Amino acid sequence: MTKVQLRNLVQARSGDKGNTVNIAIFAPNRQLYDTLLLEVTPQRVKEHFSGLVKGEVIRYTLPNLYAMNFVCKDALDGGGSATMRLDNLGKCFASNLLRMEVEIDDSVNLLKS
Repeated sequence: MTKVQLRNLVQARSGDKGNTVNIAIFAPNRQLYDTLLLEVTPQRVKEHFSGLVKGEVIRYTLPNLYAMNFVCKDALDGGGSATMRLDNLGKCFASNLLRMEVEIDDSVNLLKS
């Protein structure tokens, strides 16, 4: 098993609407996707954003795209016009999630299939 940051494994995008952040990650192949389903859980995403995401984190899986979409509620301190945060938009959340470390078995293919 090897610990590795998501930035070395997946691509990600994020955005926001009101006080909710949406983060999608895309794996390059089925084997890595199946491993990430076990590693990148809603609970771990919420812990990773401790202090920022105060609400529920819901994960939607898109197995045909090797993708996961996380909806993080109560994540922007009230939303764009209500918050005192300097960077209040959800666009930076994807980059932040890519810092999360996961454990990957050495036999897992990390290349696009």
